[in-house]
Amino acid sequence: MRILVTGSAGFIGFSVAKALLKRGDEVIGIDNFNEYYDPALKVARNAILEKDKNFTLVRGDITDQKALDEAFDALTNNGGKSQIVTRVCHLAAQAGVRHSIDNPGIFLHDNIVGYNMVIEACRTHTVGGLIYASTSAVYGDNKEQPFSEEHRTDNPISIYGFTKKANELQAYLYHKMYGVSCTGLRFFTVYGPWGRPDMALFLFTDAVMHGKTLPIFGQGKMRRDFTYIDDIVSGVIAAIDRNDSYAIYNLGGGKTEELMDYVAAIEKACGKEGKKEFLPMQPGDVVATSADISKAQKMLKYQPKTRIEEGVKKFVEWYREYYHL
Repeated sequence: MRILVTGSAGFIGFSVAKALLKRGDEVIGIDNFNEYYDPALKVARNAILEKDKNFTLVRGDITDQKALDEAFDALTNNGGKSQIVTRVCHLAAQAGVRHSIDNPGIFLHDNIVGYNMVIEACRTHTVGGLIYASTSAVYGDNKEQPFSEEHRTDNPISIYGFTKKANELQAYLYHKMYGVSCTGLRFFTVYGPWGRPDMALFLFTDAVMHGKTLPIFGQGKMRRDFTYIDDIVSGVIAAIDRNDSYAIYNLGGGKTEELMDYVAAIEKACGKEGKKEFLPMQPGDVVATSADISKAQKMLKYQPKTRIEEGVKKFVEWYREYYHL
C-alpha cells in the first residue's frame, strides 16, 4: 500500500512508518519538526526512515494547504510512478494534557484546524481510508472502569481531550455525509524507545540517571494503563489493514499499573534509586485509566504482549545508547 503518515518524525508516527516500511509498504511522511521538544530527536528518527528508498518526506505543516497537497501527491524517493494514497494514518497532533492547560490555542489550531484539513484532503483526494489517533483523555474522569468504547465521552477535563473528541465527531460526520472511511484509535499512555521527552518515562529516567528529583504527582497514587510502543504499532497497522468504514477502538496495555510500580521498574532498569518529591494532582489529570480492549482483540486481533518491566528496560537501554551514557 501507499500510506501517508502525518507526524512521521514523532514518537508514534516514526514507529508506525518504520514498521510499514519494514513490511514493504510505500510511506509518505509529513512533519513540521516543531520545537515543542528537542527537534534533534525528530531529526534522528527521520534519518532512520530516510534510509529506506520507499520513504518520502514532505517537510511542512498539516495546516499549510500547499504542503498537505504535496504530501498527498508526492512522488516516491526511488523514482517510481506516482500512485494515489491508499490510506492516511493521521498521527500529527499537539500532545500533552498539562501543556494544553497553558496553551489552548496551539491545541485548537493543530488538533482541530489541522485535523480538519487532513480529513478534508482525504475526501477531496478520494483516499481509501483514514486511520487517526485519538486518546484515552476523551473519557475524562470516568468513574466506570475499564473504559469501554460504549462509555460516554462528552465530559472532557482537558483541552487535549476535548480536541480529540472533536476529531471523533468530525470523523463520524464525514463518514455519514461523504462516505469517508474513518477509524479512531484511543491510545492509552504509550511508552518505549524513541519516546517523547515530556512523558513520565523519559522525565523519570532522566532524573534518576542524573540525580535530579522526580516530581511524583497525585502523591504517587495514580494508576495507568501503560502501553508499549510495539503493541500500539501492531494495533495501528491492523486498523490500517482492516480499514473499517467507521469504527473506534481502545488500544491499551491490557493491565492497569500502579504509578509507583512503574517508577520502581525505572529505578531497577537504571540501577539506582531516584530522589522523589510527592506532589498533588495537576489540573487535567485523572487518578486512573484502564482500557477495555475486548473490541480491538476481537476485530483487530490486537494482543498487547509487553509488560512494563520489559518495556521500561528496553527504553532505558535505548536512552543510554542515544545519550551515550
